[in-house]
Amino acid sequence: MANGRGGTGGRPEAHGEKDGAGAGRAVPTGGRTRWGVVAAILALPVLLVAGLLVLIGVWVLGEDGEADGTRLRNVDCAEALAFGGAEVPADVRDARCTVQSWLDTNYQADFRMPRAGVGAWLKDAYPAAPAPGGPGTESCGHGSDYCFRLDVTGRPGTQAYYVNVTVTYENAETARVRYSAFTT
Repeated sequence: MANGRGGTGGRPEAHGEKDGAGAGRAVPTGGRTRWGVVAAILALPVLLVAGLLVLIGVWVLGEDGEADGTRLRNVDCAEALAFGGAEVPADVRDARCTVQSWLDTNYQADFRMPRAGVGAWLKDAYPAAPAPGGPGTESCGHGSDYCFRLDVTGRPGTQAYYVNVTVTYENAETARVRYSAFTT
């Protein structure tokens, strides 16, 4: 203690030095380390990603759906059929049309029309559709009389990729048409 600093030879002693090993180096005894800074830097992207996930969740579960929690909405049938490149046929009744969209879009139409007009309407809307009873109509189910699935990708006037049409003749005068136009 010749110089009043608690050491000999004018040099302060570092805590934890033994027998002169490591002379002249200070040994940290606490305080901030680099790990605290690294942890803070790494926490920032994690917090940003978590915040983004919360925002996406709020958007997905937001007001865009119906009261029952689905993303199914009622729409005008002209909109539903136009998505697949068709027009509403004449004398339609009991029409109900919906759209469901999130990653893909799916328009559905369910209506009745005069049985005599079904063939002309479909031929006008989809000339490339298979003929009733022809190849591509074998898998009609649920008591339907005619059905087809048609790839309409790139067809002018349509935004859909595929169109499904199912026709059931209810009696000699009425046909029920179930139509869907969708992207995949």
